[in-house]
Amino acid sequence: MDDILLVESTGNRPDLLSIYGIAREVAALYDLDLAPLDVSGGQSLGPGQNEQVDVQVDDLEGCPRYIGRLFRDVSPGPAPIWLKARLLAAGMRPISNVVDVTNYVMLALGNPLHAFDFAKLHGGRIVVRRAQPGEKLRTLDGVERELDPSDLMIADGDRSVALAGIMGGEETEIGEGTSEVLLEAANFERTGIYRSSERFRLRTEGSNRWEKGVDPYLAEPAATLATQLIVETAGARWVGHVDVKGELPERSAIRFRPERADEVIGLPTPADQQEELLGRLGFEGREDELIAPSWRALDVTREIDVVEEVARFRLDEVPFTLPTRQAMFGALTPLQQLRRRIENVLAGLGLVETYTPSLRPDDPDPKALRLPEPISIELAVLRTRLLPSLVDAARANTELGARGVRLFEIARVYLPAAELPEEHRHVAGIVDGGWSRAKGVVESLYAALRAEPVFERTTDELLHPGKAASVGAGVVGELHPGLLAGSWGAFELDLEQLLAATPEEVKYQDVVSYPPVRLDLAFAVPEEVAAGDLVAAAREAAGPELREMHPFDVYRGEQIGEGRKSIAFAVSFQSPERTLTDEDAALLRDRIVKALAERFGAELRA
Repeated sequence: MDDILLVESTGNRPDLLSIYGIAREVAALYDLDLAPLDVSGGQSLGPGQNEQVDVQVDDLEGCPRYIGRLFRDVSPGPAPIWLKARLLAAGMRPISNVVDVTNYVMLALGNPLHAFDFAKLHGGRIVVRRAQPGEKLRTLDGVERELDPSDLMIADGDRSVALAGIMGGEETEIGEGTSEVLLEAANFERTGIYRSSERFRLRTEGSNRWEKGVDPYLAEPAATLATQLIVETAGARWVGHVDVKGELPERSAIRFRPERADEVIGLPTPADQQEELLGRLGFEGREDELIAPSWRALDVTREIDVVEEVARFRLDEVPFTLPTRQAMFGALTPLQQLRRRIENVLAGLGLVETYTPSLRPDDPDPKALRLPEPISIELAVLRTRLLPSLVDAARANTELGARGVRLFEIARVYLPAAELPEEHRHVAGIVDGGWSRAKGVVESLYAALRAEPVFERTTDELLHPGKAASVGAGVVGELHPGLLAGSWGAFELDLEQLLAATPEEVKYQDVVSYPPVRLDLAFAVPEEVAAGDLVAAAREAAGPELREMHPFDVYRGEQIGEGRKSIAFAVSFQSPERTLTDEDAALLRDRIVKALAERFGAELRA
């Protein structure tokens, strides 16, 4: 039984997307002998009749090299067991001997290939060009695709037959009746392949390799190995060959100083040892320059990249030390300081910080920025509010049996603008328990910031009608019952507006040592009058000796009358200069009663 390796390479190492590439890397890292790439079997076959293969490349920038090989007397059928077994082990589905050979060579060497039914190519020719306006192509997955003039196409004499480097077309697919095959072994420019693949949302094994960059010198050995296997597995005759190419990129020459590697790594490595290590990786020395191997042409372009190659061999020997600090400067911005204070306050109140994606399936604002090519339906719109994400998080927790959920998040929102969205930092929270819990959190938050919140009645599509208030920096209220089962309080505030409401300097005030006079006042007022408006009017009438006035009860009933309510306040009078008498308190009370009666039609009930 064969062993199967699960290998994950980083995006900058397309050379590791092949068996031979992995073997080359392992040989270099462990100083082992690497068997040379042997394609002599395919080379010895030679095109028997040397028929002319008509290939025209109109865009050498998009396709700097195109090798076409013609085969006759092809017998399509199942591939040998060993070939199918290796493809299955690599996660690919066997199709037929010819197609399986192209996939096998791609996995073995890293250069994607494609095979056409030569008899279905109009004019018996290949043209590499850009798509024509209004042109369409039905690809092998059965989807008819509208092409863009920027798409690089493989065409015959009349129409496009394949999306270059991505997927072939249905009309020239290899089938049971195929007897003539044109093998394509090419090299494509990676950026164009990536753009077309993204636009079509069509990712294939081939496009994955092209968009990362394939060694431009790999096409010929890939064609040669594929030739050998097609002849062996399909009984074909190789009868024609063409190699159309422009200027292939030269191997990068990079200035390199061994002493620079020692300085960056922090561990001395003798120059001759560095040369030996880099030689194992395929680098060649030339005076004070190194010539990078062709399979690393896109990855290694600077001196620091070469230093990284040396460092890979010495990382286990680098001691764990902190860098010497030469200077220390900088400070948190006011907004950063505010964020830390908010995090500390909310965590101290028992809320748990959470992190949710900035992208959502939809948004309350119809003008929210929608991605033209979203990753998925669930990640399609840049959010303008944090609360919907917290509602989803609370729902997920309660469905799993959590109780007493209290969550908050500080993150950016993206408000629609003419071009790029405006980014604002918001803090939002959701707490089990309804309006009073959320209001208490906001009041505690403002108190910690030495600011005074002013609650005013408002409406918000996310909050309960009649149980929503605006404060200077945002909204607070009871969550709309249609969004989440139960009674939930919620708030969302803008950090910049909170910062503006926070005093830069907190001035000390003496503690008042004289005792306060406390009493309760209940006023009957019209339903639309807000408690906050009554408190503001009372402070204006009574002056600084009114220290506190908080509502603690609301009553509605027949005794009050239809369209009216009774609000009870806990009131505290206190003077910093003397002890207030009952007469002083009565005078202040009368001022408040008179002012509220004149402005709101309030009636003192108790």
